[in-house]
Amino acid sequence: MTSQTVFGHSQALLDMRDRLRDFVDREAIPREHAELAHDVEKLDHVARLLREKAKAAGLYAPQLPTSHGGLGLSWKERAVILEEAGRSFLGPLAINCAPPDQPNMINLMLHGTAEQRARYLEPLIRGDIRSCFAMTEPAPGAGSDPSMLKTTARRKPGGWIIDGRKWFISGAVGAAFAIVLAQTDAGATMFIVEAGNPGYRVLRNIASIDGFQIGGHGEIEFAGCEVNDDAVLGEIGKGFAYAQQRLEPARISHCMRFIGRASRAMSIAQTYANTRTSFGSPLADLQQIQAMVADSHIDLHASRLMTWHAAAKMDAGESVKHESAMTKVFVSEAVCRVADRAAQIMGALGMSEDTPVSLILRELRPFRIYDGASELHRATLARRILREDLRP
Repeated sequence: MTSQTVFGHSQALLDMRDRLRDFVDREAIPREHAELAHDVEKLDHVARLLREKAKAAGLYAPQLPTSHGGLGLSWKERAVILEEAGRSFLGPLAINCAPPDQPNMINLMLHGTAEQRARYLEPLIRGDIRSCFAMTEPAPGAGSDPSMLKTTARRKPGGWIIDGRKWFISGAVGAAFAIVLAQTDAGATMFIVEAGNPGYRVLRNIASIDGFQIGGHGEIEFAGCEVNDDAVLGEIGKGFAYAQQRLEPARISHCMRFIGRASRAMSIAQTYANTRTSFGSPLADLQQIQAMVADSHIDLHASRLMTWHAAAKMDAGESVKHESAMTKVFVSEAVCRVADRAAQIMGALGMSEDTPVSLILRELRPFRIYDGASELHRATLARRILREDLRP
């Protein structure tokens, strides 16, 4: 009995998974050239091409309701589809379920006015534009501790003036707009700021270990950036609450995608171990190689089950504050272990760009920091467990 039947996945979902696997193998993976890494323009071009193909194949926007042109999948169903898409660096971009656009769509659907949804959400869904989410700041500003937010928004007649600096803003280069978290007299507030605003400037694309982040990681300056009252997203003073609404689903979605990426790395390593001969026998006959393969499958299985459990709770409308933190810590570390073992099994080849394994390892490493560092989540979990005397 497969895990899919145990978890009640429908035949229609499994058929969709198989169609997506074929799409990723046929359309996405062949376009994963190493020179795409860190090249914002080339990534944008390939993403636009693949999105049209994904729409034609009926695989576009699995995370969105059908009323917004999506596939209307539940979280549990998304776990299967996003893992399959995540095998490729380009898969999530192709079906438009990659960050930061995916969580930005959540904020806009939940809190955007009709005008904001028409102006920003609809073209974002179509893939006509990209966006970014500007929260992280250089020291002494907000990082792991969002309460250190230094970017300010002060009132002016009919609007606001935003001043501050953000950095490591994923997707910033070439984004049409940013959802910006800024401090007001009433508390942290989200603003929609268009990239053409004279007070908005992308200073640079920060070179980072992960090369396939569409739009790179930008440093943005807000200098006397004037916006109208209609730029406020949701209610004034509720920015931190809105940020939390996007973070928990974003963490789980990251887990889904990166399980697929790590699985691909191990699959490549297994093929190598079965075909590479050393000292008169295949590498696969060596117990140390066997242990690495077994441990990796254990890590992937546990990661998948934790992610599916959190997804099922979200489908039931239950809070996943606790489970999403545990899942994010475990999965971010587990997939990194898997990719590291895959690279080790393959030796020098695993260090090269002749296969995607070294690139996968580089893409997975930042997840232990993005969406909350493992150390922060552990501290938060422990305080909650001890304060509420939660049973293990």
